[in-house]
Amino acid sequence: MARELTWDSVIAEAESDDASVDLARAALLFALVEYPDLDIDHELSLLDSLAAGAALRLGDNRETIFAINTLSEYLFDEVGLQGNTDEYYDPRNSYLNQVLKRQLGIPITLSLVYLEVGKRLGIPLVGIGMPGHFLLRHRDETELFVDPFNRGILLSEEECAQRLKEITQSRMDWDPNYLAPISNREYVARMLRNLKAIYLQQRNFSQALSIMDRLVQIQPDASAELRDRGLVKHRLGMKPEAAKDIAKYLETAPLDHDSEELRRLLLQIEGSTGED
Repeated sequence: MARELTWDSVIAEAESDDASVDLARAALLFALVEYPDLDIDHELSLLDSLAAGAALRLGDNRETIFAINTLSEYLFDEVGLQGNTDEYYDPRNSYLNQVLKRQLGIPITLSLVYLEVGKRLGIPLVGIGMPGHFLLRHRDETELFVDPFNRGILLSEEECAQRLKEITQSRMDWDPNYLAPISNREYVARMLRNLKAIYLQQRNFSQALSIMDRLVQIQPDASAELRDRGLVKHRLGMKPEAAKDIAKYLETAPLDHDSEELRRLLLQIEGSTGED
């Protein structure tokens, strides 16, 4: 029996069995925020078609390096997927349906296409949430990392460290834990955080709020997300709802300048709404 295509079912799966979370389905479900008429089954069938094309190139060979190189050649050389370096912060780069349509994406969404096609072919891949640049790794090959944003080239740990140095302009010291696989829940949350940042930068607060609602659902223990959502609700004039989020954040917030400012804001909101 097919699983029900709802965001609530994604949350339930993330809470009960992270490994069962269907990343493509989750990404398409939150894409409904921007594309309410999206045909999710059709989009999933496009991934099936990509896998069928790659299967013809692979044959029965699933040897790790051969499988990765063949999949990279197919997706990037034949299909034409590529990183959108010209308009990196275009929100379309963060929606799976648009990546499949336009063949343009950012590291995490190109990785998602790569991972989902690999899954359909029996190539087990895991997401690597390196700061600033998302990568993949074959489950059975711990020393090499796939960079889908750069046409699927293979990187060693040293090359990953160099890539981080270039991205951050040497602001971060290398930590091997940056190359640890992330959970499916964190994968979804990272895609949502990308969109949140883009919409906030564009001052599109209503769309940001829709994304932040889903982010709070998928990571209910991330108190900073409650804080940020409360501030956006306040900006949108949703004062009682803003007060609720900010108050919940302050229950566990550290005593610092940020929390003191928020306490003053909370008192102001409650005063203006007549709440006790």
